[in-house]
Amino acid sequence: MLEKKDITLEKAVLIGVITKEQDESKSKEYLDELEFLTYTAGGEVVKRFTQKMDMPNPKTFIGSGKMNDVQEFINENEIGTAIFDDELSPAQERNISKILNCKVLDRTNLILDIFAQRAQTSYARTQVELAQCEYLLPRLKGMWTHLERQKGGIGMRGPGETEIETDRRIVRDKIALLKAKIKTIDKQMSVQRGNRGQMVRVALVGYTNVGKSTLMNVVSKSEVFAENKLFATLDTTVRKVVIQNLPFLMTDTVGFIRKLPTQLVESFKSTLDEVREADLLLHVVDISHPNFEEHIESVNKILDEIHSSDKPTIMVFNKIDAYEAEPFDEDDLMEERTKAHYSLEEWRTTWMNKIGDYALFISALNKENLEDFRKRVYDEVRKIHITRFPYNHFLYPDYSNEDFES
Repeated sequence: MLEKKDITLEKAVLIGVITKEQDESKSKEYLDELEFLTYTAGGEVVKRFTQKMDMPNPKTFIGSGKMNDVQEFINENEIGTAIFDDELSPAQERNISKILNCKVLDRTNLILDIFAQRAQTSYARTQVELAQCEYLLPRLKGMWTHLERQKGGIGMRGPGETEIETDRRIVRDKIALLKAKIKTIDKQMSVQRGNRGQMVRVALVGYTNVGKSTLMNVVSKSEVFAENKLFATLDTTVRKVVIQNLPFLMTDTVGFIRKLPTQLVESFKSTLDEVREADLLLHVVDISHPNFEEHIESVNKILDEIHSSDKPTIMVFNKIDAYEAEPFDEDDLMEERTKAHYSLEEWRTTWMNKIGDYALFISALNKENLEDFRKRVYDEVRKIHITRFPYNHFLYPDYSNEDFES
């Protein structure tokens, strides 16, 4: 096995824009995330480029002057990849590739590449391949630039067009085949879900890299792959968990992310069925991340898209061991106190206070406050179970006023 120092990382530059909708701080945050995505995919970011503009250039995403700067830097530093923070149109991708003469990726393409690396099961690989084919289809024209250079040559125009159309037909056939395969597996998975009986289902949801898999490992005492990289978990994992003597099913799902490619939402709809069919959601949040509130909004938006936003939800604020408030100098009259200066205790008195018992603060890694977590989950699962099986209430006591032992 190669050591990390022996692995050659692919050198890349990142390109983003600052607009009215996306100010400088938000643009920086998105590029931070894009850099983490690049690292996860096996790349090394050498430089970032940003440009202020009302809206991205419809032909080249950024202006010609900034594009010249990027081109010059790429040539001087032998950069192999340029990664753009938003999805490029097929025309933009073609135009930029001709100018930069290097591999051009957008955020969607990068996420698809990570998903392709991470997919372990046949089902996940099929879902990713479908998303890739749907992304590729409108971009096939760009694959034939070697023929475009010979336009007008005898016999070249026809065959070139034919090759593009042939490729499109092949990709369309592939998409139809993959959709049929997913439909078959969906039926099998639906039967499997039905065979689980009437056990209460709890799903872990949240932004990518918030510690869902680590929490799953601690609670279910199993080994689900967990790593400090984006999309470490791609395949849905279901484990039977018992708290006190109450059994239920816990599902670890794929992490969400801002600007999640629509192709992935579509092809992973069946994976998200685990979330749709859950009785209780545990929305895990990395409270140590400076923009965790935006992450919550992104997850809630996707839950709304898959019609799961109205489910009973416990907010689990994870990584309290890593949380650090920015220091605040009360004597500095110029410094304004913001949320970045809040302590955990102060956060609890904000909108989190309205959630009440449905807000938990834990560290899955250090196993802090896990007894409170287990007790809260037990109470909620017990409520759902007794509603479903009223005659079973005596089997699962109410521990709300007693000492709770896991």
